[in-house]
Amino acid sequence: MSRVLRKPASLRDLVVLGRYIATENPDAAERFLAAAQQTYELLAGHPRLGRERHFQRRPGLRSFRIPEFRDYIVFYRPIRDGVEIFRVLHGVRDLRRLLTRRRKY
Repeated sequence: MSRVLRKPASLRDLVVLGRYIATENPDAAERFLAAAQQTYELLAGHPRLGRERHFQRRPGLRSFRIPEFRDYIVFYRPIRDGVEIFRVLHGVRDLRRLLTRRRKY
């Protein structure tokens, strides 16, 4: 069975994004969280599915849009038996800045 490891920043991202979406539409927030989980499971089974990204200090990082919420991107790294989820971000954010600054994940 493939596994999904979630870095603390990715968990914080989901809380923030879920709360933000819920301010306008609580049902959409629930669908977003479920879609994120389904995306994680898809990626765990097919770790090379996403696009390879090239950010300093993040070798091997890949990205994949959440299918039902295309504005949101999962950033992850394939591991031996699944994936490690680093961040979940809205596509209009400054991705390079958010993914290359020094921070414990």
